[in-house]
Amino acid sequence: MKNKYNRTVTACFVGYIVQAVVNNFAPLLFLFFLKSYQIPLSQITLLVTFNFGIQLLVDLLSVGFVDRIGYRACMIAAHIFSAAGLVMLTFLPELLPVPFAGILISVMTYAVGGGLLEVLVSPVVEACPSDNKEKAMSMLHSFYCWGYAGVVLISTVFFQAAGIENWKILALLWAVLPVCNAIIFTRVPFVPLIEDGEQGLKLKELLGRRIFWILMVMMVCAGASEQAVSQWASTFAEKGLGITKAAGDLAGPMAFAVLMGLSRTFYGKYGDKIDLERFMAGSSILCILSYLGISLVPVPQFSLIACAVCGLSVGIMWPGAFSRASAALPKGGTAMFALLALGGDVGCTGGPTLVGMVSGAAGDNLKTGVLAGVIFPLILLAGIAVSGKAGRKRYINWLKNKKPGYQL
Repeated sequence: MKNKYNRTVTACFVGYIVQAVVNNFAPLLFLFFLKSYQIPLSQITLLVTFNFGIQLLVDLLSVGFVDRIGYRACMIAAHIFSAAGLVMLTFLPELLPVPFAGILISVMTYAVGGGLLEVLVSPVVEACPSDNKEKAMSMLHSFYCWGYAGVVLISTVFFQAAGIENWKILALLWAVLPVCNAIIFTRVPFVPLIEDGEQGLKLKELLGRRIFWILMVMMVCAGASEQAVSQWASTFAEKGLGITKAAGDLAGPMAFAVLMGLSRTFYGKYGDKIDLERFMAGSSILCILSYLGISLVPVPQFSLIACAVCGLSVGIMWPGAFSRASAALPKGGTAMFALLALGGDVGCTGGPTLVGMVSGAAGDNLKTGVLAGVIFPLILLAGIAVSGKAGRKRYINWLKNKKPGYQL
């Protein structure tokens, strides 16, 4: 990496930590909000829906405005929205007649920041000069995992030491991070995603490429494979082992996040010696085995271990899909990254939803729900085979014989 772009990449790493903060801090306070503001559980659930719903909307709309406004302005705005939402969370519930309205407005505000970060951070790092872009992308996405684990750990320690009633102090401290990073982004250099003199793919051209839709399906399955287990890991820990909620969060989601981060860090360090296609295929097979271990082995301790192993297996899926898209469609531009982020977020929503619906239909049996979720890593594995070097070569030959002039 050229020295002058090191600060840009480092700021992007911090950007993913900011996204981890805005996505995972408020959920740690949901039970406290329920008790102190007398908010029913049904409304608390809406906060999660609105958070990711707004991020999905931003993913979609960003196709039309990011290139016009510019990456620097959008990146600064993303951090400002993130900080503003965290700060508003500390006073808006008391300021408005209905506390839930204040919380919802705050969540929607930082969700705009989170959605923008999802769209912007990956292409900025992809554009920066690097000896191995797959390594840089994997290392980048590992920082979301470390941010998630850090938010859970630091917040848990703070609540134990200072009391959860002083959560507003911690919220303001977390808000300092995006403010400082926004200032850094006013100074760091940016590299155009499409080089001067070259023209990127138009949206219609991008949507007309078969390889794009294969990659889009892979992104949906990557997000679904990750979240279908992650969202239920704490429940497995609590119900299966009979431990407390705090211990369940540490043994379930935090173990999942740490192992997912280790997987991404490992590839970020040694990726130049590892074939990405084979690493993703092996990870998908490990993910399938972990899903089967969770759902079919009747030993609670083994199920919990399988949940953690699932975190290890899904680590490369999201950044790997981004890297494969950049290699297959180098002129995809902002539209490609925005739509892939949209696909990933759809998977993050759809995966846990499928597990929950199947579990409910099976009498609240989570194992049955997770067994149904194995469809996601299976489809991802098929996508890797089709989009891989050998599969792509066979497909190109088939297109030449069947559909002359069709562009992959």
